[in-house]
Amino acid sequence: MEWEVTEVEIVDKYALRVRFKDGSAGVIRFSPTFFRDGFSPLHEHAQFQQVQLVDGVVTWAGELDLAPDAMHKEIRQHGEWILT
Repeated sequence: MEWEVTEVEIVDKYALRVRFKDGSAGVIRFSPTFFRDGFSPLHEHAQFQQVQLVDGVVTWAGELDLAPDAMHKEIRQHGEWILT
């Protein structure tokens, strides 16, 4: 799939840079309001830094992940994805 993530790196306290299988790349920015409900553990910076790729998906412990298809669409259109 073109939206499969091939690289992820932390570029700021709550921001990631990703690259997709099709060569597209951009930044994901996490606003403070994003860290609620199931994603609240990621507000702890040590937890956020545990980001990894699993089968082309950006993930963290506790089965937390980001939808790669939505991420790809936003980054292709805007160069970044801001999660609120």
